[in-house]
Amino acid sequence: MSADGLKYKRILLKLSGESLAGDQDGGISPRILNYFVQEVKKALDLGVEIAIVIGGGNIFRGISEGAKDMDRTKADDMGMLATTINALALEDAFNREGINAKVLSSVEMPKFADYYTKRSAAEHLNKGTLLILSGGTGNPFFTTDTAAVLRAIEIEAQVALKGTRVDGVYDADPEKVENANKFDELTYSEVLERELKVMDLTAISLANDNQLPIIVFNFNKVDNLKNVVLGKAIGTKVQG
Repeated sequence: MSADGLKYKRILLKLSGESLAGDQDGGISPRILNYFVQEVKKALDLGVEIAIVIGGGNIFRGISEGAKDMDRTKADDMGMLATTINALALEDAFNREGINAKVLSSVEMPKFADYYTKRSAAEHLNKGTLLILSGGTGNPFFTTDTAAVLRAIEIEAQVALKGTRVDGVYDADPEKVENANKFDELTYSEVLERELKVMDLTAISLANDNQLPIIVFNFNKVDNLKNVVLGKAIGTKVQG
């Protein structure tokens, strides 16, 4: 624990695009956007350095039903563009709250965002800028989960946090199975062997190779993000 009481000083926060839609069928909910800003601000106010990777599923997913007849590369390109739309919405919402936020994209699109490099990301984080990383890995066939783990390793984050709508990782879908059991801790090997729905297998293998801890927690519960960075036992922690 650091002198300021923080368990984690630099984090990578992974959020799904679908969560931005809230109760809507798609798109971006202003209410949810404001909730994201307020919860992240609580961690920023503690002095946490934060990079966010946002998905694009509220707009388009390369592996969605609507993309099944498309060329996979084209579909994934559309998904990467969708993440950038979400990232720009987040950037605007944070800036309106007086928070210095910056979008860095893994796909070159200078009109909308600066290009992501490890060096530029580190420079922004060291200055206290909130980073929003869009475009996934910049390549097709990789999910934003994999992008989140990759970027966490590159920026030397102490942990990758996956914000979801459930309290952690369960042995069955808790929204469908009444007696599903929650895990407080798991190893990477257990996740891979059980094929648990933490992140995709590529992301878990990458985290394992680089000993990056992952915490899966309910981002929809007020103060959960703040409490996680303070070291409180929330969600499910995956580590070696």
